[in-house]
Amino acid sequence: MNTIELLKSKIHRATVTRADLNYEGSITIPRKLLIKSKIREYEKVLVVNISNGQRFETYAIVGHHDGEICLNGAAARLGVVGDKIIIMAFTFVEDNSLEEYKPYIIHVDENNYETNNKSQFSERK
Repeated sequence: MNTIELLKSKIHRATVTRADLNYEGSITIPRKLLIKSKIREYEKVLVVNISNGQRFETYAIVGHHDGEICLNGAAARLGVVGDKIIIMAFTFVEDNSLEEYKPYIIHVDENNYETNNKSQFSERK
């Protein structure tokens, strides 16, 4: 069976609320957003900074403060507080499952709380 790598999860237009250069690495994401987006703690994520065009890979860790998105370690040099970012995780899907496959898409407001905005992919629960 052949597989293809597809978008699994996306947190769309999150706002960076902190940057901690001295932390060991990663991106801190609130627990509620991780659960809703199906991104697991320590899962590799691709982060796209809409504000400056930077793209980088890191891993997700659970944040304990609602609304907090923190760039940690070296990633803190790739964005500043107030930047808009997209956080994505990917998965492999078998060819025979492609027709019904849909990623988890979470839209957030300027405070990083989920909104009711829908995209063409956000029907998945």
